[in-house]
Amino acid sequence: MLHVARLARLEIPEDQIEHVQAELGAILEAVGKVSELDLKGVEPTSHPLDLVNVWGEDEPRPSLSREDALANAPDPADGAFRVPAVGS
Repeated sequence: MLHVARLARLEIPEDQIEHVQAELGAILEAVGKVSELDLKGVEPTSHPLDLVNVWGEDEPRPSLSREDALANAPDPADGAFRVPAVGS
């Protein structure tokens, strides 16, 4: 278990080693049960449910006016947001 932790670059405190070892053992036991299943005819999948696009239709609509968008800007300049310069 400590070898696996080192490979995963995990630092496990001494007082937690037994706890983590028990949890890892439970995880490996649960994953091992998959090998007991008859999976003939089951297509490989990356997700158990069909994924659907939950986004709404992209419909044009009015946006904020420039004045409304800049109303709370701390330091607007020439109709735009002024931001600090990025150092080079």
